[in-house]
Amino acid sequence: MTKSYRPLLERLGLTYPQYLVLLVLWEQDGVTVSEIGRRLRLDSGTLTPVLKRLESAGFLLRTRRQSDEREVEIALTPEGAALRADAVSVRESVMCQLELSEPEIRALRKDLSLVIERLSVSD
Repeated sequence: MTKSYRPLLERLGLTYPQYLVLLVLWEQDGVTVSEIGRRLRLDSGTLTPVLKRLESAGFLLRTRRQSDEREVEIALTPEGAALRADAVSVRESVMCQLELSEPEIRALRKDLSLVIERLSVSD
């Protein structure tokens, strides 16, 4: 999957992990690092460098929550929000390469989530 996305994302100046983080934020802006990590199944050690690069590129802001300074909240900048329009074509291009329908993709995602969940239980 990463190989399919790479040339499309390079045009946007993004890596695949950066794209995944932005997908989470485009769905729900203003979430904590731990929430992004939970949704992407990534630990903070992996996620922090990705977030720093996205912040350096001007796509997001990292701020400590006032209610709990241990938590870092991630919010899109206007540039990060605007990138969503360009990123729509990325997913569409990859879906065309897969030659799968939306219901097939949803079923595949559900099956993969089940596999990941079952493997995670043994950790």
